Amino acid sequence: MSAARESISARDAAAEALTAPVEDYLKAIYAIGKGTGAAATNEIAQRLALAPASVSGMVRRLADQGLLAYERYHGVKLTDSGRRAALRTLRRHRVIEAYLAQALGYQWDRVHDEAERLEHAASDELVDRMAATIGEPEVDPHGAPIPTRDGAVDETEYTSLADLAVGVPGVVMRVADEDPAMLRYLGELSVVPGKRVTVKSRAPYGGPITLGLGRQEISIGPALAAHVLTAPVTEKASGGRRG
Repeated sequence: MSAARESISARDAAAEALTAPVEDYLKAIYAIGKGTGAAATNEIAQRLALAPASVSGMVRRLADQGLLAYERYHGVKLTDSGRRAALRTLRRHRVIEAYLAQALGYQWDRVHDEAERLEHAASDELVDRMAATIGEPEVDPHGAPIPTRDGAVDETEYTSLADLAVGVPGVVMRVADEDPAMLRYLGELSVVPGKRVTVKSRAPYGGPITLGLGRQEISIGPALAAHVLTAPVTEKASGGRRG
């Protein structure tokens, strides 16, 4: 057996040792803590739509397995092994999303739910082949970074469109992917990863934000703008991450 195949087999065996609920917990804690921070029990419960008491029990079990560590007064953090497992699940999810969009022509508002169903069943070998087939993408259709086979991931933090300064050009880097209707609406407005935008004005007291997209001007609410992450156009990210 080749070294590469042995590596794939080892990763598959590690993945199979974790149940789907465990992977969901680790992925949620990673998202709440933005990779390395802590997550409170109530935050985990809210994200997974579970009762806090149920979450507390699972958190204790995951800590006993060495996947989580308690942070006094803050909640729980992923251990190194927990982080690796979370990133492995995220890789499967985001590669599947990219494959559905690029190879099968799925719209970006449909891939998240499909990937949620498939991420626990797909082997790492299958996911690696999917990634190779579509050219090893660095981001999923919503702009989220895809972890590498070795667990490396771009954790750059970006400014939300709601916080982008007036008159400062930016480029859309990432859009929250959980709400299909929101994605369809943003797609209709052309507020998608890779699009250059400028905040023309921001009405006071939570009023609408007027955006310039090329020659077009649109208005969106600050709640929607908060789900869109941007970077200054001068950054490498403005062109380098788009595939």
